[in-house]
Amino acid sequence: MADHQEASVTLPSEPASVSAARRYVAEILGEWGMPPRSDAAETVRLIVSELATNAVQHTFGQSPTFTVDVRLDRYEHLRIGVTDSHPRWPRRLPAAVQQDNGRGIVIIRCLTAECGGKVSVQPTREGGKTVWIELPWTVAEQQPVGPERGAAPAAGPPGAVV
Repeated sequence: MADHQEASVTLPSEPASVSAARRYVAEILGEWGMPPRSDAAETVRLIVSELATNAVQHTFGQSPTFTVDVRLDRYEHLRIGVTDSHPRWPRRLPAAVQQDNGRGIVIIRCLTAECGGKVSVQPTREGGKTVWIELPWTVAEQQPVGPERGAAPAAGPPGAVV
């Protein structure tokens, strides 16, 4: 396998695209060797869901699409970025009991930190931004959750994530 792998998809900024983004990333990571039923895969799906939801809900119609970029470097670093064209950066909203939104970035930061990763935001040349998460790929080497736990691992080349 290559030292660097990339995949990208651009989706319309509409609620149905959140599940499409989640499915897309899960399929790519599965192709790259992340066990689909692992804790790491579940965490990444939740993070992507929150990132995509933010891109849809908080751009106020000013970003007709959003792009999901997935990068894997030397089986060490997994980076996922969601780009939209709205200039406002994510921010944590005051936590009010009656408030039912504004917690997405907090969830993203907590899950990412729990996996030993980090969150960053970069401006785009067009005036929007990309919210990146970076995780160590070692989280992908966790055992699957559920009935597959304890099953013999698949054979693969030395050093490959299977």
